Amino acid sequence: MARRSKTPPSGGDSRAETGTDFEERILDIDVVDEMQASYLEYAYSVIYSRALPDARDGLKPVHRRIVYQMNEMGLRPDRGHVKCARVVGEVMGKLHPHGDASIYDALVRMAQPFSMRLPLVDGHGNFGSLGNDDPPAAMRYTECRMAAATSLMTESIDEDTVDFAPNYDGQEQEPAALPAAYPNLLVNGASGIAVGMATNMPPHNLGEVIAAARHLIRHPGADLDTLMRLVPGPDLPTGGQIVGLEGVRDAYESGRGTFKMRATAAVEEVTPRRKGLVVTELPFAVGPEKVISKIKDLVGAKKLQGIADVKDLTDREHGLRLVIEIKNGFNPEAVLEQLYKLTPMEESFGINNVALVDGQPLTLGLKELLEVYLDHRFSVVRRRSEFRRTKRRDRLHLVEGLLVALIDIDEVIRIIRSSDDSAAAKTGLMTRFQLSETQTQYILDTPLRRLTRFDRIELESERDQLNTDIEALTRILESDAELRKLVSSELAQVAKKFGMKRRTVLLASEDAPVAAVPLQVADDPCRVLLSSTGLLARAEGEAPPSEAGGGKRTKHDLIVSAVSTTARAHVGAVTSRGRLLRLPVIDLPQLPPSTGAPNLAGGAPIAEFLSLEEDEQLVCLTSLDENSPGLAIGTAHGVVKRVVPDYPGHKEELEVISLREGDRIIGAVELRTGEEDLVFVTDEAQLLRYPASAVRPQGRPAGGMAGVKLSGGARVIAFSAVDPAAEAVVFTVAGAEGTLAGSVRTAKLTPFDQYPRKGRATGGVRCQRFLKGEDRLVFAWVGPVPARAATKSGAQVALPEIDPRRDGSGTPFTKTVAAVAGPA
Repeated sequence: MARRSKTPPSGGDSRAETGTDFEERILDIDVVDEMQASYLEYAYSVIYSRALPDARDGLKPVHRRIVYQMNEMGLRPDRGHVKCARVVGEVMGKLHPHGDASIYDALVRMAQPFSMRLPLVDGHGNFGSLGNDDPPAAMRYTECRMAAATSLMTESIDEDTVDFAPNYDGQEQEPAALPAAYPNLLVNGASGIAVGMATNMPPHNLGEVIAAARHLIRHPGADLDTLMRLVPGPDLPTGGQIVGLEGVRDAYESGRGTFKMRATAAVEEVTPRRKGLVVTELPFAVGPEKVISKIKDLVGAKKLQGIADVKDLTDREHGLRLVIEIKNGFNPEAVLEQLYKLTPMEESFGINNVALVDGQPLTLGLKELLEVYLDHRFSVVRRRSEFRRTKRRDRLHLVEGLLVALIDIDEVIRIIRSSDDSAAAKTGLMTRFQLSETQTQYILDTPLRRLTRFDRIELESERDQLNTDIEALTRILESDAELRKLVSSELAQVAKKFGMKRRTVLLASEDAPVAAVPLQVADDPCRVLLSSTGLLARAEGEAPPSEAGGGKRTKHDLIVSAVSTTARAHVGAVTSRGRLLRLPVIDLPQLPPSTGAPNLAGGAPIAEFLSLEEDEQLVCLTSLDENSPGLAIGTAHGVVKRVVPDYPGHKEELEVISLREGDRIIGAVELRTGEEDLVFVTDEAQLLRYPASAVRPQGRPAGGMAGVKLSGGARVIAFSAVDPAAEAVVFTVAGAEGTLAGSVRTAKLTPFDQYPRKGRATGGVRCQRFLKGEDRLVFAWVGPVPARAATKSGAQVALPEIDPRRDGSGTPFTKTVAAVAGPA
């Protein structure tokens, strides 16, 4: 191939300006070499400058430029919206050398909650619909600003945290990557087609991704299985179900894999005479119009039978609602299976984790994606800390100079007044006080009104604060552990502020029911709680919520039994008939995070999880840990038993004690150390206390041994285990047999340490003296402080003042107490 070029003669005279012909120079170039070089240049441009996201901030150049320019325009979440056309114009004119259509398309996608798990743009107006069934309005009509989470992407960008490069014409500067305070690439995913390669990454749950990142900070050598406990799979913005997790694991391991997305549908009575399928969630990037069109085509071609009608009842109030009416005589479940096979209600998603790392396109697994992000974040925080330390050192230098001048302000003024000009004054001050030129200039620029005694105090305070800040920043810069700790803490704050519940359900196989899939939540520590009103729930964390502050209690929040476990484990539920029922923790409703007293208003009734007989009650919850000291049980007939922790995993129901005819369990407690005291309280106001070590552990089928000596007709009304080293109380209520609710009774609250230990199977000591008209205890409870009481409905009951007398009589008490509990 010949390339013709015109070049002026050497020296370049005026003939170039008058249109005189130039000399021609023809170069012979191999067409293969020319095509190869041009194509490679084009391919690299597409890969690096257009189609693939950067693994550090998860953004393509156009998205990064939009976010950066919106930040430069001050379109923060607390400001008003502006026309999208204005943003597109600014981006196109200053940073992005392409057409406005591509910029606006990218901006629209960043504002769609059904496209991004954590949208980066807060939009006003029509930004399109799911599946692009309804295209967005023109940019002259729509408005936008940065979303709340987007400020985290540009946070501290003005503190030399990232590198900047010239724009396309060299007149502006743009960041090579944003600081990105959260792993945006995993959270929002990405898709793009380059030359010879493409990327297709699904969105994930912010809280899960950050949890995995923080775990990797603490344990850099963590394996994939550990990380997948925290990030079990993608979390799509449109919800739905992911069927089959083998492809997800392949993608997390090698960067490539495939999984199936399935719509969420339920069988409902859509008309009085007809059932139907109600679809509330569709696969990612699939709109209802596409599904309706496909169903109609299949029905018309007679490839799909049993469908009477399809209606799209989607609205802003209820969200997506696609109603598919089923003809009478057809099985809705069978029709649903056909819909999954033949329509976009089930689609495949091919994961291809291709992203730029140091300018090179690489295919990355889950761990590699997190490592690249964390390395970037470590660099950002390190550079930010260095910038802030430098700024504070510069400021400290000026403050120290000003303080030197304030010590002898009269001499400063004398030198300035005696100087011929500012240069002489600067030289005199520098010589007299050994100040630097910067300090001296700052002193000369400081107004006289700043040189008061009060300003000196302020400057000394500022100096001390600057020194403290510099020391803290130096520790971060000099200690890798401090740096990692800070990054982990900042990630935790992001998760706390912007974390959301998982929307997508993960199914291990195509036939697996939703309830059988434990991957919906990570196997994190939690506590299973039982309330006095019969509600069950689980709460995050191993420790009980703090009750500091003494806030007003809420109904249903009296926790009568609690056990620490994990989200995917099972706990035991001990009933009054001596049965231990296995209870899956994952089926229990999860309470929202709370910093106050525990509240079970969000729990569910026992009957939804356990099948109890008519006169059977749930006594307590227990862990199924075979390394625990076991379970202590007390019955109405005075039998005590310590159960050996032997709970075979294949049995859903076990017998923990062989009860005699007419006997029942009054109380059961899981021992923590085996050093507790066991306590019986009888209706004759006798309290017996002895060490748990006095009771020999027995196997589950055993019937126990004598625990307390009862006189004729007496029975046990309370049994518990108390730590003798902890502060505890005894609460009793005396009345007469058959006493009506609301009638006058007497109650007493006594310190537990007033009652001495006695031998097992003895009668114990009296815990309340009966008054006239009283012949028995109607309620008793022994446990740690602070003790709280509630009625059957959950209403709070105030307990009487503590009475130090062991066998004294009670004070009038009209409330009917149903339960008392100590700290949760």
